[in-house]
Amino acid sequence: MKDIIKAPIVTEKTAKISADGKKVVLKVDKNTNKVQIKQAVEKAFDVKVDKVNTINVRPKKKRIGRYEGATKAYKKAIITLAEGSKLDLS
Repeated sequence: MKDIIKAPIVTEKTAKISADGKKVVLKVDKNTNKVQIKQAVEKAFDVKVDKVNTINVRPKKKRIGRYEGATKAYKKAIITLAEGSKLDLS
């Protein structure tokens, strides 16, 4: 099984989402689906996952002086944990 879970996403918006302790926001591999993400989270953190929502984040154009580039595209997964499960990544 390839490396599905890349890193937690910690921003003000994700902190607000995960404040109740039922949701966690993770950066995941672009080529995985919701079922694979659910299995990977349940196996890695030993929790019960209720629902998985995914978002494909497109690259944003950036410019430094005369040089142009773009940020990397990635997939974001919002994991809703089942009742009684708790996961703290902060």
